[in-house]
Order: sequence, then structure tokens, then C-alpha cells
Amino acid sequence: MNDIIREFHKLNSIPAFQTMVDPQYLSTVDYCDVLQMNITRKCNLVCKHCHVDAGPHRKEEMSRDTIDACMSFAKEQKVRTIDITGGAPELCTDFEYLVSRATEICEHVIVRTNLTIMLDEGYRHLPAFYAEKGVELVCSLPHYRAKDVDKVRGDGTFIACIEVLHKLNDLGYGRNPNLVLNMVYNPAGAFFPPNQESMEAEYKVRLKEDFDIEFNSLFTLYNNPMGRFGQFLIRSRNMEKYMTKLYDAFNEETVESMMCRYQISVDHDGTVYDCDFNLAAELPLIEPATIHDFVGKPYRARKIMMDKHCYACTAGAGSS
Repeated sequence: MNDIIREFHKLNSIPAFQTMVDPQYLSTVDYCDVLQMNITRKCNLVCKHCHVDAGPHRKEEMSRDTIDACMSFAKEQKVRTIDITGGAPELCTDFEYLVSRATEICEHVIVRTNLTIMLDEGYRHLPAFYAEKGVELVCSLPHYRAKDVDKVRGDGTFIACIEVLHKLNDLGYGRNPNLVLNMVYNPAGAFFPPNQESMEAEYKVRLKEDFDIEFNSLFTLYNNPMGRFGQFLIRSRNMEKYMTKLYDAFNEETVESMMCRYQISVDHDGTVYDCDFNLAAELPLIEPATIHDFVGKPYRARKIMMDKHCYACTAGAGSS
């Protein structure tokens, strides 16, 4: 069992997440809307809030055989979205092969990027590649101020992000309706994000006035108490306090649209999870399977694996 899940089981004051959910929402729907692929743990950064503990020290990446199985599944099930993440997904050896195949199969392909990777040797062509393929970019930008970003992601990270965002804007991202550029805000510590609408407006004003940068939408996410952030909560003895805040912020209206009900998340080794946070928690499907087991078979509703980290997806306006 994952060490952080063990910590959850000590929190007797916080009810099991399953007891908070209408029984009809304990299972998935009978179709797959989103195929999420966590294709590598390799990353050029070591962000403090990373729930999969990615970094330069990690070597794991998805094989071409597993990528091909994912693409077969996506085609068979007519998934609406292929969501490619990591680590820094660009560091996967077969990344461009995957993006090219995904855009042939699915009209909506998302790549989650930390931006800075596109300044490294061997990756500077990627902005033009993304624009050519028409992929949606979801960019991690913890704040619109340098000190707040560098605090989470390392010195010099913010100015690198700004340089890449300028390149993306020049290609039409955030300006051309067919080239969507979205941002993600994560808090820099064990506290909650501001209201999403007001934070988006603030980001748009500051990035436009200070750097002449434009983007489409901002998503404010609650840090999930997994991976590097979860270990920080344990070390700082803040786990119970943070989890209590998540529990107190539980919003029943978010449960019906939880991402785990409409997607599968595939790890680099092909193991299938209900979501990326279950992947980080090492909680595979109730009947463990790889993506190869899904290919060529009807898609059926299944019971979702849940634990107390699920409160992070149902706090406030939800994170799905």
C-alpha cells in the first residue's frame, strides 16, 4: 500500500470518501470519453507540488507497443479526447510519434507541458510542431509573478516560461481559435486556490500588461495530497490539517462530473487506473488490467477505486 494512503487511514476524523457519494456515482459510465496517457516520469523540473514525483532522476517511459495499444483502444472506443501528460511528456522517446498518431485518430488532443522544456536543445521545434498538429496545450504556470513560480519550480523558471509563451502566441496559440492555450494554477503550499474566475481575470490582465501574453482559460486546481506534495504534508505534519480543509470544502455537486467516471488513465507500463491521482496512489482498477486487456473488447461500466485523496477533486468548484 502507498505510504500516503496509509496516512489517510489514520485520519479517523475524516469519513471514507465513498460514504459521501451517492451510490450511482461510485461507478463509471458505460463509455470512455477521455484517454489519459501518463507516458513518462522523466522531467527537466522538480516541482514541489508534483503528485507523480517526476524529475531528471526518473527514467520510466511508455513503449511504442503500449502507445499503439492505446491508439487502438482510442480508435475502437471513439474517445473524444486524448490527454497526454507526464512528467514532461515531451521527454518520452516516442512522443512525436504518439502526437502524430493521436491527432489522426482524435480531433481533440491535449498535451500538458511545463513550457520550459521547449527551450532545451532538441525540443525547440515543438511549438511549431504543436501548431501544425493543432493540439491543445495545457501549461503549468503556478503564478504570474516570477518569485512565486520560481519558488515552486526553481530559479529562472518563470522567465523561461514567458519566453516560450511568446513563441506560442506568435504561432497563434491563445489568439487563433483553433490553437487553444490554457493555463493551470497550483497553490505554492498547503492552502487552497482563489476563485477560478477572478484568478483567470487577474492572470489575463497581468500577463497582457506586463508581457503582452494572451491565453484562453485558466484552471485553478487544488493540490492533490499525493507524491512529492503528499510527502511534504507528512514531513511538515500538515496532512491532517490539509485533509480536513479538503473535507470541509467537499461539494456534492461536483461528484457527478468527476473525471474518473468518464476516462481511463494509462501509466507508462500500460497499467490502467481510474485517474492520474489513483495512478500516483498506486490504486489500479479493482480488477487490475493493462491497456492491452481493453483492446478489442466492449467497454463496460466498472466500480471506481476511491480513497480520501478524492476529496481534492470535489472541493469547491471541483478539479475535474
